[in-house]
Amino acid sequence: MKQFQAESKKLMDMMINSIYTHKEIFLRELISNASDALDKLYFRSLTDDKVGMNRGDFKITLDVDPESRTLTITDNGIGMTEEELDNNLGTIAKSGSLDFKQQNEKNEDIDVIGQFGVGFYSAFMVADQVTVDSRAYGSDQAYRWQSSGAEGYTITPCDKETVGSVITLHIKPDTEEEKYSEFLDRNRIASLVKKYSDYIRYPIRMDMPTSRLKEGVDTSAEDYKYSPDDYETVMETRTLNSMVPLWKKNKKEITKEEYNSFYKEKFYDYEDAAHIIHTRTEGSATFSALLFIPAHAPFNYYTKDYEKGLELYSKGVMITEKCKELLPDYFSFVRGLVDSEDLSLNISREMLQHNHQLRLIARTLEKKIKSELLNLLENDRATYEKIYEAFGTQLKFGIYNDYGAHKDVLQDLILFVSSYENKPVTLKEYVSRMPESQKAIYYACGETKEKIDMLPQVEAVKEKGYEILYCTEQVDEFALKMLMQYEEKPFANVCADDLDLATEEEKEALKQENENAKDLFDNMKKVLGDAVSDIRFTNKLKNHPVCLTSEGGVSLEMEKVLGQMPGNTGVKAKVVLEINASHPIAETLKKADTETAGKYAKLLYAQARLIEGMSVDNPVELSDLICELMTK
Repeated sequence: MKQFQAESKKLMDMMINSIYTHKEIFLRELISNASDALDKLYFRSLTDDKVGMNRGDFKITLDVDPESRTLTITDNGIGMTEEELDNNLGTIAKSGSLDFKQQNEKNEDIDVIGQFGVGFYSAFMVADQVTVDSRAYGSDQAYRWQSSGAEGYTITPCDKETVGSVITLHIKPDTEEEKYSEFLDRNRIASLVKKYSDYIRYPIRMDMPTSRLKEGVDTSAEDYKYSPDDYETVMETRTLNSMVPLWKKNKKEITKEEYNSFYKEKFYDYEDAAHIIHTRTEGSATFSALLFIPAHAPFNYYTKDYEKGLELYSKGVMITEKCKELLPDYFSFVRGLVDSEDLSLNISREMLQHNHQLRLIARTLEKKIKSELLNLLENDRATYEKIYEAFGTQLKFGIYNDYGAHKDVLQDLILFVSSYENKPVTLKEYVSRMPESQKAIYYACGETKEKIDMLPQVEAVKEKGYEILYCTEQVDEFALKMLMQYEEKPFANVCADDLDLATEEEKEALKQENENAKDLFDNMKKVLGDAVSDIRFTNKLKNHPVCLTSEGGVSLEMEKVLGQMPGNTGVKAKVVLEINASHPIAETLKKADTETAGKYAKLLYAQARLIEGMSVDNPVELSDLICELMTK
């Protein structure tokens, strides 16, 4: 018995137990090696007529024998000589495919998959003995390489009529922890081929059980009913893989129905994608991408259980199902895949060795997705609004997250329902309609548009002829606060105390009126205590008597949102009770004695809270006050 030249059982143990995350990967590795062997002989056939095979003759065959616990992978590729078996399989991390690629690096048609020489050893994760029968092209003698693991291997002559290799895995017995018998199930093997090797360029074939009517079954009677006894199970050879990836076909040759059929089958959606992006990029990062924007959000999209990411392929072989590095969080709703010819993979082909190429691909995809969304926004508004209805919240979170680092990417993609024609508008559209006298972009927050329209402050802004953006989602105001401004126009909450709609003369008159009422308001503040930070007259209310506004960076709506969050730290808005200086209630307050003014303060504060959609702390006290004041 020969010893592995890598000279360490420890290294073999690492190959088997540490490099690969999932045991099922072994089949991908062995099929990829078989594909490389076919590539090599096909390449030879281009210059050597003696090969006597064309591309359609090459294939990979799988076979399962549960009784003998064997799984066999057969190819009619270039095969290996005794020396190559010794060098390639006897030396861990020695790659014949990499040697072949380097020797033919000037030929652009060479695109072998295996480069590290360790994929073969993944077989030992599921097999306690591996046998390779191989006959090299141009040789009359075949050889058998056999090993039961790190102890070593043997190479002996064997009989094999055709060129190529047969790898036979004797599958390990089941244990309490591992059920290795799953790899003796034909349906399981077929699913792994579909998952990892669907786009290997050669047919992967296997006999699969199928049911058919037995010969001689007489079904001529009109009322004949089939029974299980009428059927028999036979084996039928099937091609398990698609071979040609949809994303490598010419876009002009693919119908929308084909795209959507692929999307629904691969990503388990019942509805066609709202938009499809099929692109090929060459240069510093060469890759193909086939992306789908769903028409609706998955049921778990806005939960912690949702996993973002694109399927990542290298030369048609799937590396990972969810490569999260390819998408920023704000575009996490995009589904699809990326296939790159020049990714630097680690030796297990499960992870990327360097992130540089991945970052290049991710940046390119981000720009492409944004460009496509902007194009929809401009040229297919209905489709964009459908997408936005499903995923607009995520775009707004993208503005708020990371301290606004991505706001320039996203600010032109967000929509708000506006008081202008009561439909969604972009910030660009809002600004384009602003009258010259308007200095800010006005917005108001509330549960619904209808409730926002009831706010006293909204009436005054509308009367000035200014458009209002309705913020009905919890994230809305946080996103606008992070944006701060758009095209040098600041955002202004109509419920903030610094809303500036008055003329200089009006401001001066109001200032004087508030100074005259200082003692009245001091008394009212004592009664209300910490509930308000200030009380003042205002001239920005048209017909309403009272409202609540806020000072500083935290608005009343933000206080509501923060109060509902886990780990709430009790962040409070600085609340101001504003009383309409032109309303009859103002004169009533000025004439009231100290005790009555205090009661009015409680009544007006409760009224203002109700208008804001907030609860009243003491409804019994409010009811008693109303009754008392009504009976005077």
